[in-house]
Amino acid sequence: MIERSSRVLVVVVARIGDTMHVTPVLRALRAAAPEGRLDVVAHPRRISVLEGLPFVDRLIPAGRARLTLERMRRSSEYDYAFVFGKDRHLFEHAFSVADRVIGFRQADEALNVRLHVAVERPSSLLHAVNERLRLAGAAGIEARDLQLAYRVTAEEKSDAERFVRSLLPQRDGPLVALQPKSFPTKSYRDWPAYRFAELLERLFREHPSAGAIVLGDSLSCEVARELAARFPGRVASAAGRRTLRESAAVIALADCFVGVDTGPTYIAGALGVPMVALYHCRHRGRHLAPLGHPALETIEHPATDAECTLTARMDAIDAETVWHALARQLVVERQRAEA
Repeated sequence: MIERSSRVLVVVVARIGDTMHVTPVLRALRAAAPEGRLDVVAHPRRISVLEGLPFVDRLIPAGRARLTLERMRRSSEYDYAFVFGKDRHLFEHAFSVADRVIGFRQADEALNVRLHVAVERPSSLLHAVNERLRLAGAAGIEARDLQLAYRVTAEEKSDAERFVRSLLPQRDGPLVALQPKSFPTKSYRDWPAYRFAELLERLFREHPSAGAIVLGDSLSCEVARELAARFPGRVASAAGRRTLRESAAVIALADCFVGVDTGPTYIAGALGVPMVALYHCRHRGRHLAPLGHPALETIEHPATDAECTLTARMDAIDAETVWHALARQLVVERQRAEA
């Protein structure tokens, strides 16, 4: 359906992880229309994760005023628009600027009849990337590369190197980046501070010259302070001190990343950093963890699906399990550096 010169709009106003899960769709759409145009409307606070992607022409921050201005200018009319989500306002924007709009079937049948294709939701859980690719499939596009995408600039890398040296000046061993917190509405996905402390005890016992840096926003500050106080000179806090892109550049420098199910974990997945990702039983890694990653270990909460509730505690994942996964990934990184 899509031609080589098609003009395509993608609307994905979502959290970081959900936005990252759409990047394989963006890559596939651009491959199908290499002579066309691919623009993306994204959440204004998460749009930065898409900056610098070579297959995206233009990023448009979502917002009623901004999108109204886009329609008034009529500067870009599209052959196709792909809308991820349920916000009727975003569908209306797509209808106003695109000849054909593709989205998942909505509860509102009056909206569905206006869609070029109303894609049925899968009857059983698929991986998040494969689910989103169903929209591309409705336009006759098949994706072969399922890896998430993110780009760190040279300037961001240099800044991150200076920042890490300033925090851990004595480190000459492996660097481990830690993401301990998700976000308030899904705090049940957080691995507790005492488990991170147990993990770091093992790390520093085996690698005395290693260093760890705690990432995240202000929600991670308390955990970061606790770990930095327990392991002075070996654990540093970047929590609440770095923008999202600045934190991503630090992740790119790490020898291994350990994190819970939240946005920066998917950035680490896109960067191909050796990593260990921890998942709650309500949000299984088999449905969410980065695909096509060369060095990823996914650790699932031990509760069965039948046993799982929101009160299932993440400390059921023990530090020993995470340590062995981290140790294996540090070996992978060392072998890669020596190759």
